[in-house]
Amino acid sequence: MNVQTNSVIGRSLISGTVAGVTTALAASLAGKRETASYAAPLNATSHVVWGEKAAWQDKPSLKYTVTGFLLNHAATVFWASIYEKWFAPQAGDRSSSPLRPLVGAAVVTAGAYVTDYYLVPRRFTPGYEKRLSNTSLTGIYAMLALGLVARALIERRR
Repeated sequence: MNVQTNSVIGRSLISGTVAGVTTALAASLAGKRETASYAAPLNATSHVVWGEKAAWQDKPSLKYTVTGFLLNHAATVFWASIYEKWFAPQAGDRSSSPLRPLVGAAVVTAGAYVTDYYLVPRRFTPGYEKRLSNTSLTGIYAMLALGLVARALIERRR
């Protein structure tokens, strides 16, 4: 599959994948620190599909951990599509301020947080909040912002 990096979809897949990996990594590291389980936060994310029982699974599994990772990944690609459409510079565009992608990532991340914890029903929250502290949630959302902006900043340096 040839992903066109000059299309919004192609850029969204790239920045969404980077954001998905960085947020999953941040959640897993926080999970190990706070629950003694790397898998617990990702398992908790799968509560969307498997119900409340998923939030309390500590062991890695195809059912809970992979489902949680894929749900997180789908969400980060969704948020990346908004970021790429409204805030990311177009390929080869060096005229815009380097602050625009950074501010855009912060705006989209804030929108993701408000949506995740104030607008959607509890069944559709990320689930991290079931296992992790607010400090760790802040770190996960910071990694979302960094993941969203990474592609644009790397391309800008080229």
